[in-house]
Amino acid sequence: MNLIIDIGNTLAKLAVFQQDELRNKTIIPNAEVSQIASEFFRQYPNIEKIMVSNVSAAKVDLPSEVLEKTKLLELSAVTPLPFKNLYTTPQTLGNDRKALVAAAVSQYPSRNVLVIDAGTCITFDFKNAAEEYLGGGISPGLKMRFLALNTFTANLPLVEAGEDHNLIGNSTVSSITSGVVNGTFMEIEGIIRAYSEKYEDLVTIITGGDATFLSVNLKNGIFANSNFLLEGLNFILEFNIDQ
Repeated sequence: MNLIIDIGNTLAKLAVFQQDELRNKTIIPNAEVSQIASEFFRQYPNIEKIMVSNVSAAKVDLPSEVLEKTKLLELSAVTPLPFKNLYTTPQTLGNDRKALVAAAVSQYPSRNVLVIDAGTCITFDFKNAAEEYLGGGISPGLKMRFLALNTFTANLPLVEAGEDHNLIGNSTVSSITSGVVNGTFMEIEGIIRAYSEKYEDLVTIITGGDATFLSVNLKNGIFANSNFLLEGLNFILEFNIDQ
């Protein structure tokens, strides 16, 4: 069994995998990682491998008896990856993007895949049928767009995305919602269309905190997977330990 620890800026995800099957997952504040990890080990004593992906300053202190029984891999700029990385600045490629591409390689081998991660930022990552990562794009996420309008203007209120996002807003709030939400939909659909015109048989995956909200409003043919990043980290762990 594998334990995946994905530490973000404020929240962490912990997941237990039996080979490629997700058995348990929790989302917690970073400060609770060591405690919850220890609880997972008591619940799943057959854990043999650990993957830690950490983009924050938070420190993970795993008990020495746990480390003695397991193989630990900390994802870094020098970790071998299951794809050819053609990014011109590979040392700056985020762990989250590496994991998403790894998941695409694992689940859609020999296919052109565009992965959209809709969170704080919206990232677009593309790997081709030759398992080469070419790069992608980074754009502001929904919350960042709403916050920017409020922060950089004198009178616009802070708004949150809701179910109502009519094309024509008939108030300031609904106009902001229309501009941000519909603009995001059209941006994503336009980028997917551009990739589809360039690369045949394109598979598109959407994941991240806003994936569900966005996917139900986007056109058919987009697969939503909230665990795609964790699955990618698990695949990188298996790829390295099995070498």
